Amino acid sequence: MNLRPTVPDCMGEADPNLGDIVVPEDVLQRRIVELGAEITRDYEGRAPLLVGVLKGAFIFMSDLARAIRLPVEFDFMAVSSYGSATKTSGVVRIVKDLDLDLSGRDVLVVEDIVDSGLTLSYLRRNLQARGPASLEVCALFVKDGLQKSDPDLRYVGFPIPPDFVVGYGLDVAERYRNLPFICRYLGPA
Repeated sequence: MNLRPTVPDCMGEADPNLGDIVVPEDVLQRRIVELGAEITRDYEGRAPLLVGVLKGAFIFMSDLARAIRLPVEFDFMAVSSYGSATKTSGVVRIVKDLDLDLSGRDVLVVEDIVDSGLTLSYLRRNLQARGPASLEVCALFVKDGLQKSDPDLRYVGFPIPPDFVVGYGLDVAERYRNLPFICRYLGPA
């Protein structure tokens, strides 16, 4: 007898690897509209450069950009501290660097999730060294109690429990990114 919850995968089929929904789709979308309004207000008269952290933030960044009522530009970085694991390796590396010069730009890093804060700390130091006029971070999710120091986030979508979660860009071994909600990942039964 399987006592695991049955959350549907992207095909609508029950997936025993998925636990309960942490943030439903409608709640996600409402909060993104609110974040877009905050950013629009705070950056009035400026055109922020949104720097998306691949791959996890691409869906969030797309929806967030449409909720910002200002001219924006985009660039992307890919950094890794996970590989295909569900726990960080502790080593951060740049997999894809930016194409644009940050000098004198108002840069808003768009991050999917902040776990320990190690990757974000590395990223912030790296980008700050490139001379932006301002550098802020918008993280959709922050895992409760895992950061060793204050991650200094300007915009936060949701604090969430310190469980491994998937959906809305977040994955395990490249799966589950296209779920429209966030749910716990239980792993193989």
